[in-house]
Amino acid sequence: MGWYEGAGGRHPGWPAAVGSLRVPAGVVMLRPVRLLDGPEWSRIRLRDVDHLEPWEPSGIESWGERHGLIAWPGHCWALRSMARRGLALPFAILVDGRFSGQLSISNIVRGALLSAWIGYWVASDVTGRGVATAAVALGVDHCFGPVGLHRLEATVRPENLASRRVLEKLGFRQEGLFARYLSVAGAWRDHLGYALTIEEVPEGLVLRMLHAGLAELA
Repeated sequence: MGWYEGAGGRHPGWPAAVGSLRVPAGVVMLRPVRLLDGPEWSRIRLRDVDHLEPWEPSGIESWGERHGLIAWPGHCWALRSMARRGLALPFAILVDGRFSGQLSISNIVRGALLSAWIGYWVASDVTGRGVATAAVALGVDHCFGPVGLHRLEATVRPENLASRRVLEKLGFRQEGLFARYLSVAGAWRDHLGYALTIEEVPEGLVLRMLHAGLAELA
């Protein structure tokens, strides 16, 4: 799993490819985002605007401007810069080796908190086939293992039932409602707060998925 020696000091768990699980959609694995992901990232983001835009933060630029191929180098550089400084872990989600989404561990705080926020999206053609669940399980186990975190948080709109099912299936607890929390699709939207601590999953989420028959080792 290794260490990354960044400007801010040692950053555990980066860069690293993170395990793999077989689900109905195929073999899911995580690896750090790369500049070469740009064409597929842009293709999926532009194609899946109706699938993704209702759940993602608003931007000043249009969806097309923010997700055209020209936008990826700057976005990728920013993500990897935060990773080098120990502030984030930006992963590509691969299905059978093909870029199919992203999983981001961000707002990493160390010291007495050892906490971070987890977010994810997957392409429409693999939605509902175990990809997001497997990716989150792999990411959580990596955070509670090599990265050395204690708590992970996630926020999701109450209407986003698919994303809520992913979190709840894996044991994330709902901790409350954040009123008018984030600007999404042009309006301030309520979000539900979810969390999970390492004490709640001593066996890890990958093993939990295996025991529940939700995935197989690849």
